[in-house]
Amino acid sequence: MATSDSNMLLNYVPVYVMLPLGVVNVDNVFEDPDGLKEQLLQLRAAGVDGVMVDVWWGIIELKGPKQYDWRAYRSLFQLVQECGLTLQAIMSFHQCGGNVGDIVNIPIPQWVLDIGESNHDIFYTNRSGTRNKEYLTVGVDNEPIFHGRTAIKIYSDYMKSFRENMSDFLESGLIIDIEVGLGPAGELRYPSYPQSQGWEFPGIGEFQCYDKYLKADFKAAVARAGHPEWELPDDAGKYNDVPESTGFFKSNGTYVTEKGKFFLTWYSNKLLNHGDQILDEANKAFLGCKVKLAIKVSGIHWWYKVENHAAELTAGYYNLNDRDGYRPIARMLSRHHAILNFTCLEMRDSEQPSDAKSGPQELVQQVLSGGWREDIRVAGENALPRYDATAYNQIILNARPQGVNNNGPPKLSMFGVTYLRLSDDLLQKSNFNIFKKFVLKMHADQDYCANPQKYNHAITPLKPSAPKIPIEVLLEATKPTLPFPWLPETDMKVDG
Repeated sequence: MATSDSNMLLNYVPVYVMLPLGVVNVDNVFEDPDGLKEQLLQLRAAGVDGVMVDVWWGIIELKGPKQYDWRAYRSLFQLVQECGLTLQAIMSFHQCGGNVGDIVNIPIPQWVLDIGESNHDIFYTNRSGTRNKEYLTVGVDNEPIFHGRTAIKIYSDYMKSFRENMSDFLESGLIIDIEVGLGPAGELRYPSYPQSQGWEFPGIGEFQCYDKYLKADFKAAVARAGHPEWELPDDAGKYNDVPESTGFFKSNGTYVTEKGKFFLTWYSNKLLNHGDQILDEANKAFLGCKVKLAIKVSGIHWWYKVENHAAELTAGYYNLNDRDGYRPIARMLSRHHAILNFTCLEMRDSEQPSDAKSGPQELVQQVLSGGWREDIRVAGENALPRYDATAYNQIILNARPQGVNNNGPPKLSMFGVTYLRLSDDLLQKSNFNIFKKFVLKMHADQDYCANPQKYNHAITPLKPSAPKIPIEVLLEATKPTLPFPWLPETDMKVDG
């Protein structure tokens, strides 16, 4: 039974639900408002706090540079508002299609792909020269090759246009979060494990830095370091290799040499700087709005339990047993007052195949703890759709790792959890009944609360980003620390 107790309310973690991928279709049409309205009202009746939606670059700026068309999304946002839900909007600068769970195909804008026809190097590229058209390489962040604009300027202009065209929804408090897409699947990472190129779980993936821009950047970096003879890795294997079969990742392989460490630092720092630069632009675009900025970090849990952490390294997370690859990201976010949104909250180690050497539970503990230690807010989502009590209990455990506090706020709690995703399967009667219990337990057995101030979530106008943190200071956060302790299981089970 739900109750209302002001102390228990401080344990309330809001729950959002991700809308279907094609809710606004590739032709920029909001196809089924009546059907969606029915579903949104069911979510609202279940106590859900809000929804999350991808706002696709490939739909909005489809017709040509700076030719934005926000009409379909305005209709969608209006409906969400009428249904009494809040909204997390993702600035989705990536392609939909080619990743886990992608059932819709939405490419990046055709006029950008056209530039790629004559200049293939605007895309991430693996060692064998295969291009990935999901997202522009970080190598072109500051190259004015898009009809005179850089990639960063494209993203900045898009966010400013969003603010101008959605100002009424920003002012009304409908939009509470702007999640800034920073890579494939909207995540701050390289597209190191693309299913479209034949990758299968648990392959180690491949480094994606062989476009001409990143090659030139690396060449300049090694020259500055006094090692002009160092080249990009040529011994890191193929997408579906295991670490030990490669010269780079095997025990005492290239990754532990001076050359290997230099490359991995450069590769991961490119991502850090990419996120930092775009968040600066997001901050300027939404300055003064009552929103929080957020970014998504991918939960790459396979090969976490071996020394080389190969799959994390190819994705750009330079995380080893003696080097924290995630806390520097949290430190970078701290200057932008931004939320770190992490995936794979539902996963347990015992559910993964033993040959994948997966550690989703330890990974979640490491990343969330690093965020809390940097004094930022952390949020999260499940990686794959699940409808069972075991998965929900794991999410609740991660949302409040040390349980509820009957006398005030819990020691540790996530800022929010987004459930992936709204579907007929979720709304099927027995599935939806258990989902409703999940929402109630996330809310610490409290009634739905429309006033976030009551659980310390008041959203204040966005302040300017603090001064840039020098890379040396960001990298001080790589020093490993033990994660906070987690209870063995949640004290608020859906089936308890």
